[in-house]
Amino acid sequence: MILLRQEKITSAFMYLFLGIIILLPFILILGLVVKSGSVLQDNSLSELLFSAEWKPFQGKFGFSTFIYSSILVTLLAALMAVPLCILTAIYLTYYAKRSYLNIIQPVIDILAGIPSIIYGVWGILIVVPLTSKYVAPFFGIESTGYSVFAGAVVLAIMIIPFILNILLEIFKSISKELPEASIALGATKWQTIKFVVMRKALAGIISSVVFGLSRAFGETIAVLMVVGNVAQIPKDIFQPGYPLPALIANNFGEMLSIPGYESALMFAALILLVIVMIFNLAAKWLIARYESKVTI
Repeated sequence: MILLRQEKITSAFMYLFLGIIILLPFILILGLVVKSGSVLQDNSLSELLFSAEWKPFQGKFGFSTFIYSSILVTLLAALMAVPLCILTAIYLTYYAKRSYLNIIQPVIDILAGIPSIIYGVWGILIVVPLTSKYVAPFFGIESTGYSVFAGAVVLAIMIIPFILNILLEIFKSISKELPEASIALGATKWQTIKFVVMRKALAGIISSVVFGLSRAFGETIAVLMVVGNVAQIPKDIFQPGYPLPALIANNFGEMLSIPGYESALMFAALILLVIVMIFNLAAKWLIARYESKVTI
């Protein structure tokens, strides 16, 4: 009887904690919607999302500039980081000696643990001058170096250890019999990796990429330090940008005396959360659709 009661109490606590975890995203969204109420009442949703007019003193809060900069920096960072991570994970898993992986794993963990402000300082000292003096002039463009490109480079380096760690675990989890059977049938090692291993690992690769994008999209300090923070839509990647996290970090606490400004920043946070959720839901849909069609 006592054991049955203890089991019921334990089950009740488990369901309670599960319910809290499930409700957390909705609680976050609800809180941000409530705090964004003022700016949503004074402006239409289309004006907020698609207008580039940012004049807080006039009550005009157009977020398209910040949304565009956030997406541009994140996608450019992913374009740099994802292929490198995939090729590195393949090499370390299927080509390199075991000792190489034992050496590189602590390095990856160290990179993942470095504070973002260190990456930001490194970006100012190295990436910004290189962009200004060499990279932008190579394309015939003048730049101060503080740009979308510099932000993307710093961001790409920051998300590499997170994506790479996941990819290594994914490739290591694939049964050894699968590539061995492919090679036994006459396929080369690269053909086996390309058509068998990658096909088997695709769902995990999508998950790792989305995790990296989510991590990149919300990164603040390092990107804020090198991206330029100019409220205009960048015409090319060597011009300054102004991502949503940088907008919130730069202005929260300093500009709250302006009517509606706090509400506008809460709406910026809401946009950020919704975009990350869309990324994750789209990834879940892609994975489910792929797994329903493909079996190995």
